[in-house]
Amino acid sequence: MGALTGLRVVEMAGLGPVPFAAMMLADMGAEVLRIDSPPRNPEDPHDRSGPIWRGRSGITVDLKDPEGVAQVKEIIAVADVIIEGFRPGVMERLGLSPEVLLDLNPRLVYGRMTGWGQTGPLATEAGHDVNYLAISGILRQIGREGERPIPPLNLVGDYGGGGMLLTVGVLGALVERAMSGLGQVIDAAMIDGAALLMVSIAGALARGAWQDPPGTNAIDTGAPFYEVYRTADGRDLAFGAVEPRFYSRVLSVLELDPALADQQYDRATWAATKELFAARVAERSLAEWTKAFDGADACVSPVLTLQEAASHPHFAERGTWAEFGGSVQPAAAPRFSRTPSSTTPLHGDTDPQVLLERWHRRSTVSDPEPQAAEQ
Repeated sequence: MGALTGLRVVEMAGLGPVPFAAMMLADMGAEVLRIDSPPRNPEDPHDRSGPIWRGRSGITVDLKDPEGVAQVKEIIAVADVIIEGFRPGVMERLGLSPEVLLDLNPRLVYGRMTGWGQTGPLATEAGHDVNYLAISGILRQIGREGERPIPPLNLVGDYGGGGMLLTVGVLGALVERAMSGLGQVIDAAMIDGAALLMVSIAGALARGAWQDPPGTNAIDTGAPFYEVYRTADGRDLAFGAVEPRFYSRVLSVLELDPALADQQYDRATWAATKELFAARVAERSLAEWTKAFDGADACVSPVLTLQEAASHPHFAERGTWAEFGGSVQPAAAPRFSRTPSSTTPLHGDTDPQVLLERWHRRSTVSDPEPQAAEQ
């Protein structure tokens, strides 16, 4: 029994943040039913075998067919949540707008995930994670001095600023619904979520503690104590010794002059100190440095591959990475003491009628009846 057991979620199939949010909700026990559109070209194979599709089943519905739209409405009429990631106006053109669906089901939490948001001059433009970060000023902050910005995979926009933002919005709306009995619409935009993740940097900028160009600050590889250095065997060692006590321990293990600790935040010394660190780290292998820093409590870690991380003793004990369904994948998070989440495979049912019958049998989360109030 997960924290969201009894909750029914409709996922309008998409890529990236919406499936990620659906996965998180399913991990927490929600009954998630995915609505797939028929594949219309060879580049859309509908491969739902990856970990991000775990914990839920789907049915294929032609949303360009009035009968398909009617079927989706029937499903949503008894749902708690719908999440979708289409461009603004698409759901409206399909006849599945928030106004239509909230009139059908006033308790419905309607989560909308886009890159640019539902409003604004760019709202209907195409984009991907790197575009949202670029125009938001975030991408420029991620890179070394004098080099091009480095896209942080698609973690900041799609997943951190997108899927997790949508999940938080859905959960917040569900908490409010427990008091009012009414659903509402969530406008979750990746540009907003990514900006939210920059709150501490914005604070540092406001007080003059963050400067341009990038790669010249304390935690963007500008400082010697927050950097990655190459070892003798071509591997990498990551340093995050921001606090003076950790920095002193780093100097001790590296066998460098302890007086350098007095210059830790003197920017004028950073370049020379980084050269010292790089030269010293290059003298030994990753395994040797890992052993040297073991137990030093100095905020220094080996840079591991995903395969190595999966077998690391710490993650193995916690079960952070688990071999499941034939692949190594991240386990459900966060962890609940009384209603644990679980990592489950796709439901075995593939017959749409079986899925829909089960969907209608499940009870919804108990909430108050809708109040007599404007939505």
